[in-house]
Amino acid sequence: MEENFIRFKKEDLTDYVTTFMKKLGVPDDDAKIVADVIVEADTRGISSHGLIRLYSYYAGRLINRSTNPLTPIKIISETDTTALIDGGNGLGQVVGYKSMKLCIEKAKESNVAIVVARHSNHFGIAGYYSMMALEHNMIGISLTNSQPLVAPTYGRTPILGTNPISIAVPSDKEYPYVLDMATSTVPIGKIKVYEKEGKKIPLGWGIDSNGEITDDPAKIQSGGRGALLPLGGLDITSGYKGYGLALIVDILCGVLSGGANLTDVGFPHSAREADVCHFFAAIKIEAFRPLKEFKRQMDTLIQTLKNAPKAKGHSRIYIAGEKEFEIAEYNKKHGVPILASVIREIKIEGEKLGVPFSLKPI
Repeated sequence: MEENFIRFKKEDLTDYVTTFMKKLGVPDDDAKIVADVIVEADTRGISSHGLIRLYSYYAGRLINRSTNPLTPIKIISETDTTALIDGGNGLGQVVGYKSMKLCIEKAKESNVAIVVARHSNHFGIAGYYSMMALEHNMIGISLTNSQPLVAPTYGRTPILGTNPISIAVPSDKEYPYVLDMATSTVPIGKIKVYEKEGKKIPLGWGIDSNGEITDDPAKIQSGGRGALLPLGGLDITSGYKGYGLALIVDILCGVLSGGANLTDVGFPHSAREADVCHFFAAIKIEAFRPLKEFKRQMDTLIQTLKNAPKAKGHSRIYIAGEKEFEIAEYNKKHGVPILASVIREIKIEGEKLGVPFSLKPI
């Protein structure tokens, strides 16, 4: 409900998170990257990956020194079209941003590029990095593995991560196509949002420790020893397809980079290194055909879908990313909504760190 949220200017939130990160030893430029990724999630309406994770995920690991605030990135191997990055157990947002930036620069020269990164941490919304390619009229791809939270089909314990996939494709007059999805039914952050709001989750999102469907968010998370289900849910609703997608993400991220995969990926609340791994790709459209022609055809494709006959009770068909672009436009004008409970937590923890939260709501 709207009354559970408080709205703030996007710029103010970004400045605060930047200051918060700098206080924890993150260099200025890196702190700005982290802040931009976190606040962009809330701006686009993806609250599960926004400020709700500021203290519990990111600050917590910096405080206990299980994440290196300096993010000492190293290039392990490199060609004109590829690179393997070691993230130095640094902040995932910094590893993700710099890896995708390198990928784009390589694609400018070589038309197609792939960069994989290991020894990283949670990097926020996958769509942030795929969308970086849009500014350069490229198709962007961003994948990441994550800590085990998802049970394989017919399993009852978490083995796979939520392992999101994001692909961004430029268009002309229509919004770009931006797919950004977990390969689980939902991301674990969404379960946390429901728990903070004291709400039951829809049946089919996850299972308890016995492998039974549950609507209790607490039973799904690690404390309850349950698990999320793969995209599609149970086998009767083709959950094995989500299971297959999650596994290929782990292969491209963890196995290709020589990093961690499956249960070797660490939890953000543990003291050990997480060793999260990422995969990025950039495709230069002009290497295949004129950019204007491509964008116009993308518009036609999108319009054909949007103009298709609507199901009863529905007046609109959406394209991936469209809702988030519209939400972002609204929030930039009217303020970014943050859960009141999240603000209370940040005020408490910010005071302890010497970074008091004193932003004025809109």
